[in-house]
Amino acid sequence: MNAIERYSKHYSTIIRLGTPIVLGQLGNVILGFIDTIMVGQYSGAALSAAGFVNNIFNLGIFAMLGFSYGATPIIGAFYGRKENDNVGHSFRDSVWANIIFGTIIVMAYSLLYINIGNLNQPEELLPLMRPYFLTLLASLPFVVLFNSFKQFTDSVAATKTAMWVIIVGNITNVVLNYMLIFGACGFSEMGLTGAGIATMLSRVLMAVLFVLIIAKQKKFSNYKTGFKAHRSKRKDVTKMFKVGTPLAVQMGMETASFSLASLLMGWIGAVELAAFQVMCTTGSLCFLVYYGIAAAACIRISHYRGRGEWEQVKETATASLHIILFVATILSAGIIIFKCQLAATFTSDTNIQNMFIALLIPMLAYQVSDGIQINYANALRGIAVTKPMSIYAIISYILLALPVSYILGFIFEMGGIGVAYGLPVGLTSAAILYFARFRKEITHKIP
Repeated sequence: MNAIERYSKHYSTIIRLGTPIVLGQLGNVILGFIDTIMVGQYSGAALSAAGFVNNIFNLGIFAMLGFSYGATPIIGAFYGRKENDNVGHSFRDSVWANIIFGTIIVMAYSLLYINIGNLNQPEELLPLMRPYFLTLLASLPFVVLFNSFKQFTDSVAATKTAMWVIIVGNITNVVLNYMLIFGACGFSEMGLTGAGIATMLSRVLMAVLFVLIIAKQKKFSNYKTGFKAHRSKRKDVTKMFKVGTPLAVQMGMETASFSLASLLMGWIGAVELAAFQVMCTTGSLCFLVYYGIAAAACIRISHYRGRGEWEQVKETATASLHIILFVATILSAGIIIFKCQLAATFTSDTNIQNMFIALLIPMLAYQVSDGIQINYANALRGIAVTKPMSIYAIISYILLALPVSYILGFIFEMGGIGVAYGLPVGLTSAAILYFARFRKEITHKIP
């Protein structure tokens, strides 16, 4: 069998599973685009404040998302062996584990809110940041529930479920944004606070929709017996923590590199902070497409792992990488061609537009590395090798990326451009470490 024949079967499966994930993630990205555009059109100050708060919250949200990923290799392995009761048991365990972890995150952000005035951000932005911060804080419990449900449905190859929930939630968010930010349809004009309330209400809706779908749809009935009969014990929840915590650290550290870069941007000025927010929103388009493809591969890898088919695990990871690199090339080319149109779409402020275009150079520099690191991070997740990932993430994003950002931005006086150049350093390091570890693990499994 030649290489094309060997990988083609994996291409089709990954695309079939991954397309709903990508569409759902694109829905999130489009929502981020629309949020940023609406807030940017409202005022430059609102855009700067939203950029800082969103990047700070991304750290916790991605940590919670990463933690929820720990359910996939456990539930996926049981699903691969058709052990339906154990799928239900593990789903219940993951819900409890996510609630506990989410409570810790909520408490941490509550303490951060008290100290938001001590983060050396522009003083004039604080009155905008505080109420927006509170609305996002109130939405976090519903993010926890959504993550739990999404990882369950994805693990049993029902990836379209989350896609439709996300689409409905995003449409709701856009409509509420229009009404609450600008004061349409009889509502009071609330500006950035209105955007935060719209986000909170859409997250409540998505969690409620997921509960109803899982409770009512027949295709999930095979797992209800195991879910209802199981009583989660400490050892069961601890198992979820052992797999999920390193993933939370890995996702959290990656996001921290962007959040801390946002903090450094705020030290430089409001224009750099706003432009960085636009850059992050644009870059998230690419990342979440890569993630959707890699997450589909992770689901298949967890199924193959459950059946002990390690050669298929290796081929799936390689096929996923092929697709990601192809997509990265297309997306990067599109951003280069339409960079001016992108800048004008987000804001009419020419200073922010020019800074955004300058920041595209470091952003495009890390696209291939970003694709490789997310591919092999998901491959490692699929085979339940998660503990080393937290160490690799700390090395890459904290010990390498952050110092480079500070040194280039402030010591070498490169400003916002220098801060942004720390990001490709961290992502390239992570790509190398994750790939090397996956190759090591697979070499030991395949005769």
